[in-house]
Amino acid sequence: MDLVSRNRLKWKCRRGVLELDLVLQGFIEKHLQEKDVNSLNELLDLQDIDLWAIVSGRSEEFDSKFQGIVARIRAA
Repeated sequence: MDLVSRNRLKWKCRRGVLELDLVLQGFIEKHLQEKDVNSLNELLDLQDIDLWAIVSGRSEEFDSKFQGIVARIRAA
């Protein structure tokens, strides 16, 4: 992934919930792989409250196509 695309993704990870910012930024910095980009972009279209519930493990109500990226974010 080129630097501009990576920076755009980082910007999209800036959310209204600080905890979510920290988790997503950490994931991008240390664990993001090229195969994750499309799924992460789609996942980031969710509302903050729903995304935090998924990332924090309080909700399992998400499309199964996100299973891999969600598991990797939770493990990060």
